[in-house]
Amino acid sequence: MRNLLLQTLSSGAGGCLRIDLRALADNYARLKLKAPHAVAGAVVKANAYGLGVIPVTQTLYAAGCREFFVALAHEAFDLRPHLPGDARLYILNGLPPGAEAICAAQAIIPVLNGVDQVARWADCAQSLGRVLPCALQADTGMSRLGLSTDELDAFLVAPPKGLDIRLLMSHLACADEPENTANGYQLKAMRRAMERFPNVPVSFANSGGIFLSPAYHHDLIRPGIALYGGVPHDGRPNPMQPVVRLDIAVTQTRTVPAGAHIGYGGTFITEREMRLATLSAGYADGLPRALSNRGAAWFEGVRLPILGRVSMDSIIIDISALKPDALPTGSFVELIGPHQSVDDLARDAGTISYEILTQLGSRYFRHYIPVSS
Repeated sequence: MRNLLLQTLSSGAGGCLRIDLRALADNYARLKLKAPHAVAGAVVKANAYGLGVIPVTQTLYAAGCREFFVALAHEAFDLRPHLPGDARLYILNGLPPGAEAICAAQAIIPVLNGVDQVARWADCAQSLGRVLPCALQADTGMSRLGLSTDELDAFLVAPPKGLDIRLLMSHLACADEPENTANGYQLKAMRRAMERFPNVPVSFANSGGIFLSPAYHHDLIRPGIALYGGVPHDGRPNPMQPVVRLDIAVTQTRTVPAGAHIGYGGTFITEREMRLATLSAGYADGLPRALSNRGAAWFEGVRLPILGRVSMDSIIIDISALKPDALPTGSFVELIGPHQSVDDLARDAGTISYEILTQLGSRYFRHYIPVSS
C-alpha cells in the first residue's frame, strides 16, 4: 500500500485509483450463481463503467464470459480487436446509418431498436448475400428503445430476410426498486413479446433484475453496475464485492481562525479555529461539485467533512479531529474504500454510483490488482 502511494506521488498524479480485478471476477461468479440456469453476460459500455474496458473484458473472458454489451458502435469497433473470436459483442443502441458494413465485417451484433434499424440491417444482409446476426429489443414499458407491440406484430407478418435473431431483449426501468409495481408490468409485457418469438433466447435481467426473482432471468442475464461493486437494490445490503478504491493526496494543510471564508464564494465560514487540508482532486477528476459542504473523506476511521465548494482541481476538508501531525503533505485520505463505498459517495452527492464510476477521471494513477495476486 505504501509503495503504491509513493508511486502515485512520483507519477505526479493527485490520487490513486485501485481497481480490483479479483473482486470483479468474484462478482461475476456470484451473479452466475444467482441465476444458475442462465448464461451470464456483461455490460462493459462507457469504458466498462469508467474502469478500463480492456482489462475488465479480459478478466471477465478469463472468468468464462462470452457475451459482452456496449452502448455505441464506436465502442464495439474499438473493443472487437481485443476480444477472442468466440466472444459475442452486442451494441445496445443499435447502429447509426452507414455503420452496417463495418459492423458486419467485424462480426458485431447490433441490438435492433426500431423499424429503421431493422430495415437497414436487412438491406446490408441482402447486399452481402448472407445471413447477419442481431438481437431484437422490445419496448416493455420504458419508452426509451425497442419495438412497440404493433411493430413486433408487423415484423412477424413480413419477416425481413437475412436476419438471424440471436436474442429477444428488453430493459427493466425500476429493477433497483424491488417493490416497484413497474417490474411486474414489464415482466408481463415481456412474456407477451416472448409468445411472438417462442424459439428465440431471451435477455431481460439487468443487475437489479437478477436479484428480483428467477422469473426475470430467462436465458441470458446482463449485469452492469453489480459487476463493478455497486448495490443492485436501493436500501438493501450490498451482496457484491467492492471493486474500486480511491485515495486522494493532501497538497497542503493549514490552521485558520474563526471567521475564515473557505473556498470559492466563501460558502463556509468557520465559527472557531479549524485545521484544514487541501486535497489534490476535484470535479475535473469526477468528484461532483454537489459534494460541496457535504460528504467527506476518511482517514484511519475518522470522518473528515468537506468544507466549501468542490473546485476543479481541489477539495478542502476539516482535519480538526486528527492529531496535528497526522496528515502531512503527501499523505492520502480515502474517498472510496472500506469506510465509504461508491454508493455512499453517490448518496452524499445526490446522484448514483453509475455516475460516480463513469466520471472518474484520467488524472488518477491507476493500479489494477490482478486476479492471480
